[in-house]
Amino acid sequence: MTGRSFTADLCALAARLYPWEVTPSEEVRQALEFLDSDVDAASVVRAGYGLGLLLAALGLVGSVLLGFGTLGATVSLALALVTAHLIHETPGVIALARRTRALGRAPDLVARTVLRMRLEPSPERAAAFAAETGTGPLTESLARHVRRARATGGDPLAAFGGEWAEWYPELERALGLVAAAGGMGRPDRERTLDRALTGVLDGTRTKMREFAARMSRPVTGLYAFGVLLPTALVALLPAASAAGVGVTTATVVGVYDVLLPVGVVVAGVWLVVRRPVAFPPPDVDRSHPDVRDRRWPVVGLGIGTGAAGWVVAGRVLPGWAGPVAAVGLGVGSSLWLRYRSLVAVYDHVREVEAGLTDALALVGRRVANGEAVETALAAAAADLDGAMGSVLDRAVTRQHQLNVDVRAAFLGTHGALADVPSPRVRGSVTVLGLAAREGRPVGPALLALAEHAEELRRVERESRQDLAEVCGTLRNTGTLFGPMVAGATVAMADGLAGGSALPGGGQTLSGLGPAVAGYVLAFAIVLPALATSLSRGFDRPLVGYQVGRSLLLATPVYLGSYLVVAGIV
Repeated sequence: MTGRSFTADLCALAARLYPWEVTPSEEVRQALEFLDSDVDAASVVRAGYGLGLLLAALGLVGSVLLGFGTLGATVSLALALVTAHLIHETPGVIALARRTRALGRAPDLVARTVLRMRLEPSPERAAAFAAETGTGPLTESLARHVRRARATGGDPLAAFGGEWAEWYPELERALGLVAAAGGMGRPDRERTLDRALTGVLDGTRTKMREFAARMSRPVTGLYAFGVLLPTALVALLPAASAAGVGVTTATVVGVYDVLLPVGVVVAGVWLVVRRPVAFPPPDVDRSHPDVRDRRWPVVGLGIGTGAAGWVVAGRVLPGWAGPVAAVGLGVGSSLWLRYRSLVAVYDHVREVEAGLTDALALVGRRVANGEAVETALAAAAADLDGAMGSVLDRAVTRQHQLNVDVRAAFLGTHGALADVPSPRVRGSVTVLGLAAREGRPVGPALLALAEHAEELRRVERESRQDLAEVCGTLRNTGTLFGPMVAGATVAMADGLAGGSALPGGGQTLSGLGPAVAGYVLAFAIVLPALATSLSRGFDRPLVGYQVGRSLLLATPVYLGSYLVVAGIV
C-alpha cells in the first residue's frame, strides 16, 4: 500500500460505491501514515463499506434467483460484513507486519549505538551514527528524530525509544541506558552499555520463547480441525450422499475449496501478526546482479511442465487428474524458478554473516595490539575461508589496486559488499572505517561487536528452533502427509461408492477427486506459507519459493497415492 499504485486506484474505485461521509478510526490513520501510503483513511473505510454493500446486493439477488431462501440471504449478509471488516483491518495488519520486521533489526541498531558510545560518550553522535549506518523503517525513524533533535535540542534516543515503546519496550529501556551512560565515568559507562546490549537481546529471546509457547495450542487446533479432520471425513462423503444427507459436489467444493482454505488463511494471518519480532532476510530485488529477470523462461517452464503433467496424468488417471497436474506442477515450477535466484542470494548473505564474528574478532584483536586496520584485514583475509574470507580478500585487493580507504573498499561503487545487501555486515564494516581513522581504541569495540554479533545469531537460531517442530509439522503436512492421505482417502471413497476409481469407473458423488484436489493444492500453498512466515516473518520471495517447492511435491504425491490405492481397491 505504498505509492500510487494499482491498489490505490482499486481502493478509490471501490470507495465510489459508498458515497456517504465516514469517520475513520485513529488506528487506520496511523497505519496508513506508517506505511507512507497515499491512500487516505476515509477511502479505505468507504471501500470496505462499498464492497460490503455490493456483495450483499449480489448475494441477495442470487439467493432469490437460485432459490436459496433465508439461508442464502444470511450467508450473503455475513460475507458482506466480514469483507468490510477485513478491508478496514488490512492497513493495520500490514503495518503491524512491517513493524515486526523492522524490530528484528533493533538489536543491531542498539549495537551500533553502543559501539559509538564506547569510542565517544556522546548520545547524540551515537544516535546519528546508528541512523547513518542502517536501513529500514527503524533506522528511518531514528534519522527523523536525529534531525528533529538538531533543530530543537531534544534527546533523539529518548524520543525514538518512546515512539517504539508500545511495540518493543526493551528498545526504549536499552536506549535509555545508552543515553544515561553518556554522563558516567568510563568503568560505569562500560557496564551500563553492556547492560543495554544484554537487555535488548534478552528481551528478544524472551519474546520469541513466549510466542512459541503461546502458538503451540492455536497451531495444533488449526492443524487438527483445518487439516486432519476434514481429510478424514472425505471417506464418509460418498456414503453420506448415498444416504440422502444432502452432500453434493457443490457442497464439497464450497466447504473444502473455499471455507476451509479461507478459514486457515485468516487464522494464519492472526498467528503471524502476533509474532513480536521477525528477523527479516536481506533486502534483495531484481536489480541485484545475481538475480536474473527470467520472466519468459518462468512462463515457458510453467506451461511446459503443466502440459507434460496433464498428458501423463491423463493417461494413467481419471480425466480430472490432467488439469490438477497442470495447475499444481505448472504453478509450482514457475514459482520455484521465479524466486530461486533471490533465495540463492539470501543463502550467500547468510554465509557471509556467519563469518562476521570471526572476521571482527581477528581484526579487532590485531587492532587492539597496535596493528593498522589494513594489515589486520589482510591477515584476516588469509586466515578465513568461506564467503566472508572471499569478501575480505576482495576488499584488500581493491585497496591495493585502487588505493582507496577501508570504507570505500567495502562499500564504494563495485566494492566488496556491493552485492551483499546485509545491514548487519555493512554496519559492522563502517566500524572498520572508524578503526582506520582512530586506531587502537577501536580494537576492544570491535571485539565487543564480534561477541554481540555471535549472540544475536544465537538468538535468531534459538527462535527458529523454538518454532521448528510446529513449522515443520505444518510444512510436511501441506507438502507430503496431507496430499498422501487425501489421495488415498479419495481413492477408497471412490471404491466404496461402487466401481473402479480408475478411468471408466463411476461414483455416487461425482467430482470428489477434483474437489479434494483443490483442497490439497490450497493447503500446499497455505501451510508452507504459514510455516515460513511464523519461522522468519513474511517475505514474498521466500514464501513464493517454499510454495513452489511444496506444489511440485504435493501434486504428484496426491495423484500417486490415489493411483496406488485405487489399484488396490
